[in-house]
Amino acid sequence: MSGTTDKIKGLGNEALGGAKRNLGEAVGSDKLQAEGIAQEIKGKAQKAVGDAKDAAKDAAKKIDDAANRNL
Repeated sequence: MSGTTDKIKGLGNEALGGAKRNLGEAVGSDKLQAEGIAQEIKGKAQKAVGDAKDAAKDAAKKIDDAANRNL
């Protein structure tokens, strides 16, 4: 999975988690609130993975570019 895909999935999970959490608060469901919070955390983790993948890809490209300049 690419970094962009991870970021998009992460944003989706954060949004759905927030909606679940808010719905749980509105109806007084601790279980739904907890599920929402867990899904939000999962989304944040997915976004972080996407950021890390993109950073690693960018670093590898910079190293490759630098190596090619020095040839």
